[in-house]
Amino acid sequence: MAEVRDTLSINLKLGSQVLPMTIKREDEILYRDAEKLINQRFSFYANAYPRLGNEMYLTMMALDVAVQLKSKEHETNLGPVVDVMKSLVADIEESLKEK
Repeated sequence: MAEVRDTLSINLKLGSQVLPMTIKREDEILYRDAEKLINQRFSFYANAYPRLGNEMYLTMMALDVAVQLKSKEHETNLGPVVDVMKSLVADIEESLKEK
């Protein structure tokens, strides 16, 4: 019977670069999804700005993805604050109804 290892060797194609990696088997879908996102953004910039070169496309894509990540972090960090504020507003509205 074949032994299932905890790690997996994969090759990711990012733009025109191939990146061999050894990853945790359970993380493969994350890496494949990241590869897909990178290549979608790479293609967008390559089509929008022809002749800039792969390094510039990868740089633009990295900035794009970083801004998206930071935007999500800010949304996530504000989530509990928004929930508390909604609760406080509901309490105030309820108190005003009682008077």
